[in-house]
Amino acid sequence: METNQILDEIREINLGYMLLAQQLLREDKATAMYRLGIGEDLANIVENLTSSQLLKMAASNMLLCRFRFDDQLIAEILSSHHRDRALAQSHATILMAGLPAEAVA
Repeated sequence: METNQILDEIREINLGYMLLAQQLLREDKATAMYRLGIGEDLANIVENLTSSQLLKMAASNMLLCRFRFDDQLIAEILSSHHRDRALAQSHATILMAGLPAEAVA
């Protein structure tokens, strides 16, 4: 994959992520903060971004979203093919709920 193509893909992912995050925050802020793994300060910033600001952020050459975990157990639970998928997802959700939300530095 060429560098320009990679950068285009990153921008597309960023834009989709930022639009989804903003929509989630505007619909149900508390649930969105939990699902996004962010604190209230960052939630307020994202929620109040103008379209122009959102597009500028999305145009970054680095991914704005990231994995919320670096725990092998959570990764294995989320990627496993158990018969009871709902139970596995619930287990992962419980484990991830204990992780701290990201804060604006």
